[in-house]
Amino acid sequence: MGSLTNGNTNLQTSPRNDEISVIMVPFPAQGHLNQMLQLSCHISSYGIPVHYAGSAVFNRQARLRVNALNPTDVDKINFQDLSSPSFASPPPVPDPSKKFPGHLQPAWDAAMSMAEPLGDFMRSLALKYRRVVIIHDPLIASLVKDVATIPNAESYAFVCISAYCQVKFLLEMMGRTCPIPRLRELPPIATTISDDLFYFIGLQDEGMSLRSGDIINTCRSIEGPFLEILESKEVAGDLKSWAIGPLIPATAKSESRHEIFKWLDKQAARSVIFATFGTTTTLTKQEVEVIAEGLERSGQKFIWVVREADKANVFEGEARRVELPAGFEERIGERGVVVRGWAPQPEILAHPSTGGFMSHCGWNSCNESMKMGVPIAAWPMHSDQPTNAVLVTEVLRVGLPVRKWGAETGEVVTVEMVEDAVRRLIASDEGGEVRKRAEELAAVLRGATEEGGASRLEMDSFIAHITRRDD
Repeated sequence: MGSLTNGNTNLQTSPRNDEISVIMVPFPAQGHLNQMLQLSCHISSYGIPVHYAGSAVFNRQARLRVNALNPTDVDKINFQDLSSPSFASPPPVPDPSKKFPGHLQPAWDAAMSMAEPLGDFMRSLALKYRRVVIIHDPLIASLVKDVATIPNAESYAFVCISAYCQVKFLLEMMGRTCPIPRLRELPPIATTISDDLFYFIGLQDEGMSLRSGDIINTCRSIEGPFLEILESKEVAGDLKSWAIGPLIPATAKSESRHEIFKWLDKQAARSVIFATFGTTTTLTKQEVEVIAEGLERSGQKFIWVVREADKANVFEGEARRVELPAGFEERIGERGVVVRGWAPQPEILAHPSTGGFMSHCGWNSCNESMKMGVPIAAWPMHSDQPTNAVLVTEVLRVGLPVRKWGAETGEVVTVEMVEDAVRRLIASDEGGEVRKRAEELAAVLRGATEEGGASRLEMDSFIAHITRRDD
């Protein structure tokens, strides 16, 4: 994957990739939109036409928030706006007892109506191409059910979470005992999401049963044992799978340089902690105060992205301004920077002055941090994040916990916990060891996604599979 513009020369010319067309069907949430667009660019680099199909609102969001991808690669993607009903877009509610962004559910429910226009689009392409390949998010699988009625179409699920988390999720859904003791100790996935989403996931079973295989945004070099479980006969049956990640480019690119880099350029190497909690986390007033005081007490340099969680429609109305403690920015002075709004996360993580990442541990953020060799201070909030945090801190050992996840899920993060995590990660021997492992892991991941690497070979294998001739 490396440079998308090079692709794989042999596969671009033989077999004839212009006989194949790919439709990407993302789940309408930022972390999923982003990964699906990354995969779109990789597939397009093999000379295959790629159509990114979703509602106009979320196609616009995906294009607006292109992170680290080359704009010329994105320009090659055909964005197909599917008709979709309007949906409610209430503001997020900062509820400390349930971090899951249930306010996004109206958008997900509305997306279910796109099955008919997507089916029409699939059939129109099936008349023009020898084979139409549909790659969909598992959370939106029901939209592609018409694949069963199109002889020259086939579908694949694109798994946007870690293999470690996928093992836990699938085995719980199957009612099977997980063979990994640590995963058995963690609370069930159902407790980290809303009841509405749990029900919504159940609606995707029919679409998932039609797929011909799975693509997973992870690397066999680091998640091999967990991929073996997912690929076992008992779990996968006869389905094929390909581990092709991490999809994020090793060298982050941007059309324009954000103002934050003027400050970062002046800082010492690996001296800054970058704190941000993703697009779906709404911090309470108390949590904002805890983070502010913890960063202030730590004495370390920092960048803190302070923004409200996304509404379902990010273009509708103004986001709530998060209030910081009185005098905080004045007291911090030049030691820290507060960013309000969208920040170029991959580029910040790739900067040599960035030495740590306080993160919610969404899989996008984990992949970006690991590929850039930046250790993580893990503060998971909901969904797959708690399981990813355990993978990062306990299995791969490239991070330290701000809060541990387990029986003590109700544990409240204190000022002292934030201060301690920042100091340990940036300014201690323990943090130095974690950083060394993170840098070693980054070298493995970069090698895996370069020519001849494990993930690149699996991407080549997937492209060879979908461009095959069955006659």
